[in-house]
Amino acid sequence: MAQPNGDHNAAAKPPPTPSPLRFSKFFQSNMRILVTGGAGFIGSHLVDKLMENEKNVIVADNYFTGSKDNLKKWIGHPRFELIRHDVTEPLLVEVDQIYHLACPASPIFYKYNPVKTIKTNVIGTLNMLGLAKRVGARILLTSTSEVYGDPLIHPQEESYWGNVNPIGVRSCYDEGKRVAETLMFDYHRQHGIEIRIARIFNTYGPRMNIDDGRVVSNFIAQALRINQWLDYTPLS
Repeated sequence: MAQPNGDHNAAAKPPPTPSPLRFSKFFQSNMRILVTGGAGFIGSHLVDKLMENEKNVIVADNYFTGSKDNLKKWIGHPRFELIRHDVTEPLLVEVDQIYHLACPASPIFYKYNPVKTIKTNVIGTLNMLGLAKRVGARILLTSTSEVYGDPLIHPQEESYWGNVNPIGVRSCYDEGKRVAETLMFDYHRQHGIEIRIARIFNTYGPRMNIDDGRVVSNFIAQALRINQWLDYTPLS
C-alpha cells in the first residue's frame, strides 16, 4: 500500500486565527459573491445556482473561453453584475466569498496560448488571494485532476504528490494549477485566509464546448459524427 506523501517531521507554525466576523458573513442573506470565469461552462452553472439561492453575484470574465450568452438570463437582474475583466490585473470589489474558476481548461486553448494560461493560474490566483486578504473573504479555487500528471498510483489519494512533466506542452496548465494550490495554502498558513480547493475531473453537460479537445467532449463529438454518418448512409 502506498504511503501518503508528506513531511511529518517539519515544524509547522499554526496559521493565524481568523476573526469571528469573517465566519459570520457566510450566513448573511445579502452575501456578495465574486465568480471569476463565471461566463464559462462550469462557472455559468455555479452562477445559476447562486442566483437561484438569492445571492448577490459579481462575475469577472474576459471571454477568452467563456461566453456572455451563458449568462444572458441574468443580465439586467438587480442582484447580478457582469464585469469584463482579466484576472491577471487586480480587481477592486467588496465581496464576502470568491469562487476562482478563471483559467483556460481546454487543451486546445492552453496549447494555443500557454503563457496566458500560466499567467492566469499564477498571477490571477495571486490577485484573487490578495483581494481575499484585503476584504476578509473566503476563497475557493477550482483545480484539476491534472495536478496528478501521469500518476504512478491508482486510484490517487488527495495526499499523492503526482508525477508531472514540468516542461511539456501541457505544463502551463498542470504546473500552473499546482502553483495556484501552493499559493492558496501559503496564504492560509501565513495570513489565515479561509480557503477551499476543488480538484475537478472530466466534467460534461449543457454549455460545454463540444470541440474543446477534452476526453468526454471528444467522445461525444465522435459519437454524434458516427450517428450522423449512419443517418445519411444509403442502404443497398
